[in-house]
Amino acid sequence: MTSAPARRTVVATAKALLAAHKGLLAMDESTKTCNKRFAALGIPQTSEARRAWRELIVTTPGLADSISGAILFDETIHQQLKDGRPFARALADADIIVGIKVDTGAQALAGHPGETVTEGLDQLGDRLVNYAALGARFAKWRGVIAIGDGLPTNASISANAHALARYAGLCQELGLVPIVEPEVLMTGDHTLLRCAEVTERVLHAVFEQLYVQGVQLEGLLLKPNMALPGLACAEQNTVDEVADATVMCLLRTVPAAVPGIAFLSGGQTGVQASNRLNAMNQRFKKRMPWALTFSFSRAIQYPALDIWHGDSGKAQQAQHALQHRAACNRAARGGEYSAAMEPTA
Repeated sequence: MTSAPARRTVVATAKALLAAHKGLLAMDESTKTCNKRFAALGIPQTSEARRAWRELIVTTPGLADSISGAILFDETIHQQLKDGRPFARALADADIIVGIKVDTGAQALAGHPGETVTEGLDQLGDRLVNYAALGARFAKWRGVIAIGDGLPTNASISANAHALARYAGLCQELGLVPIVEPEVLMTGDHTLLRCAEVTERVLHAVFEQLYVQGVQLEGLLLKPNMALPGLACAEQNTVDEVADATVMCLLRTVPAAVPGIAFLSGGQTGVQASNRLNAMNQRFKKRMPWALTFSFSRAIQYPALDIWHGDSGKAQQAQHALQHRAACNRAARGGEYSAAMEPTA
């Protein structure tokens, strides 16, 4: 059972991550994923290029005005700025709480073609202790659920929910806030209704396992997908339809004791993600028992990455784009975002 001091620590950290209408910046892409994004833009796929990109992010002026916490990857938490400060210390100096991705990736689920289960529980306690010593105060684990013909199976949902709950329990035992991320993928031609149905099944399973494992709901954050039609679906729903389907799904599944829900952006553009988050906070502000915020990666990073292209001379312009997208999402969390905030308006 988690000790009383650890329980108090995770509750306080969770509250700090949700303070002042801020959200999270996910900059925890694996080396493989980061290299893939760099390759598409002709950026060298080297550790120094990745370090330079992440230094650009961490040193963005005004980032802490909108971002309360940043999720790092193992490589990044061990890297340093050019001035010698570790990234974790630079973020803490900027009043941004440091987080760390701790799963080791999704692997094929035996006996279930097309489905995966996320690995990384082996020696997780030891790794969490080491990350905490490097400055981490929260962690993240992602479970991946695919929609398809006969998918997802109960086996896939159950395996991923169990892993998420065991990870969350280990985090809280050591005083780290677990970010619980069950992601129903946007890949496919499924409808918004189908996504909402699957997301509801997944969240029911996740919270059942969190209860079984004795995880304190007040000391975690949920990082789910929005209810969205598949990228190949013929009908792409309106912003309000997405907002309504998503929040109704959450109201049916997420206990009021959870302090906050920080959406992942998945395959959404920056503007799409801001619009949809904004609509939820406008339309349901008085009905939601938890804060609705963001934990975006691509929807914040991509405009800046497209400007930077590995060119240090464009760093300042890229930082401006990054800060702008973060500010738009902070506004969306308060239901105050509008198209007029965009430079093309």
